[in-house]
Amino acid sequence: MLVRVKICCISTIEEAEMAIRNGASAIGLVSAMPSGPGVISDQRISEIAKHVPPGVSSFLLTSERDVPSIVGQQRRARSTAVQICDRLEHGGYPDLREAMPGIGIVQVVHVRGPESVSEAIGVAPHVDAILLDSGNRSLPVKELGGTGRVHDWNISRRIREQVRVPVYLAGGLNAENVFDAIAAVRPFGVDVCSGVRTDGKLDEGKLADLFDQVAAANSRLL
Repeated sequence: MLVRVKICCISTIEEAEMAIRNGASAIGLVSAMPSGPGVISDQRISEIAKHVPPGVSSFLLTSERDVPSIVGQQRRARSTAVQICDRLEHGGYPDLREAMPGIGIVQVVHVRGPESVSEAIGVAPHVDAILLDSGNRSLPVKELGGTGRVHDWNISRRIREQVRVPVYLAGGLNAENVFDAIAAVRPFGVDVCSGVRTDGKLDEGKLADLFDQVAAANSRLL
């Protein structure tokens, strides 16, 4: 199975078109977060999501932790998936499924140590995919993504081997390391934000280099 590419922190329709033109199978649209890049308004998320063509997934990234708030955001955004960047604390995944039929549910697990394996195994049966990132929910100002840091891919590999849902790998990926990341983890997909940007703007040259490396990994390793 070919590794898919999700380009995150999309901020304009033009950036979405560029990512898709280069081969992205999904784009990430970042709503309000306590920290990190790429945050745009719910209105702009909705405007971009409606321009995403069939066959390409639109992920709404949310920091909300209760079911009604997440459902409300998704209904405004009209995204095809919701990426929960924090822990779901009020309500459960069955409540989300009932309220959002047909919408993908993706839970972020921030890989900080071996305890992340247990966290991923516990949540996997309830979601459509897991995304492994390098944030830290324990800080006074939470990091819920977009850190540009690489985490321990050995832990990510263990998670991928022990769960039965697709696993996306994020955290500090770029054209220089994505081949090695795919070789180490063998994820369903990779998720890239800062690694394909220059001065905060999506860089078509960096995108092309990234997709070249993913194609090389797909042809040689999978």
